[in-house]
Amino acid sequence: MRILVVTNAYPTADFPASGTFVEQQVRGLRDIGLEVDVMFVDRVQKGMGAYLSLGWELGRLLSRQPVDLVHVMYGGVMADMATLVSHKPTIVSFCGSDLLGELLSGRVRKFMAGCGVNASYRSARRANGIVVKSKNLENALPSDVDRNKVRIIPNGVDLDLFAPRDRQECREKLGWAGDHFHVLFPTTCGDPRKRFELAKAAVEEAERGGLNWEIHQLKSVAHADVPLWLNASDVVLLTSLHEGSPNVIKEALACNVPIVSVDVGDVSERINGVNGSYIAKANPQDLAGKLRLVVSGERRTNGRSAMCELSLRRTAELLHNFYLDTLYSESRSAVCHRVETTGR
Repeated sequence: MRILVVTNAYPTADFPASGTFVEQQVRGLRDIGLEVDVMFVDRVQKGMGAYLSLGWELGRLLSRQPVDLVHVMYGGVMADMATLVSHKPTIVSFCGSDLLGELLSGRVRKFMAGCGVNASYRSARRANGIVVKSKNLENALPSDVDRNKVRIIPNGVDLDLFAPRDRQECREKLGWAGDHFHVLFPTTCGDPRKRFELAKAAVEEAERGGLNWEIHQLKSVAHADVPLWLNASDVVLLTSLHEGSPNVIKEALACNVPIVSVDVGDVSERINGVNGSYIAKANPQDLAGKLRLVVSGERRTNGRSAMCELSLRRTAELLHNFYLDTLYSESRSAVCHRVETTGR
């Protein structure tokens, strides 16, 4: 089977941490024997202009090489255009803001995000198959989208890279104080929906208990170094207004690092049954209370065992099965249409 992946996020020399979850998903598909080509639409470097030639380039690729299925790994304008021009069975993955928008952004960005959501709706109606990362994203799809063509498949985790390490050694490598309680905040360079001010207020509230606290923002860190930061931390604190299936939560669990999070995306599902991890209300007092529970607990969890079902290989197998189902459904539809129109 040959798959063409269309994506606007992929690691480059200038931005090595961009789209690492897509690169990992591609690697997982290749590891189970699928041929995967990648069409990278460089939105970061070229801006919205990157989409101007998307239709022409996609059509050229599909005419020049054999492709069984197109997988567009993000919604918005890219998915809208790809589903419009693709003559091959096409699956779209929706990841978060492409369906949920930008609720805390300024007017211009909020307007642009709204246009992107509408583009996602159009592509969802056209797509032969849809992948969402969490249940709340399925709920965000338009009501007229056939749920039979939707699958919930979160991104997988590289369990070889994300694994428990000695905490003190990791702190020494980062130059962190050994006697502080270290809180890791996953951030996207000032994105307001992450609500860093809420996280900071929660840590300040927790600090009143007398312990030395320190909060670190996980930004501009190479993907290969993220396990070092996770394992150096006592807890990962997530305060986002909305998420799909945040990768950092799954990666932290694979490292047995505790989680304190507001009830967002699929976090409550991911930490269900995991000791030392908590869902909190979106206010400093409750978040601080849950952080104190981590302080008084074992400081490490059994989260890794819960991540076995989300290995890169397992996720690739789920996608492969969905590809087969989609191709079979389209093949049957084509046969039925031919019978209806020709009588044979």
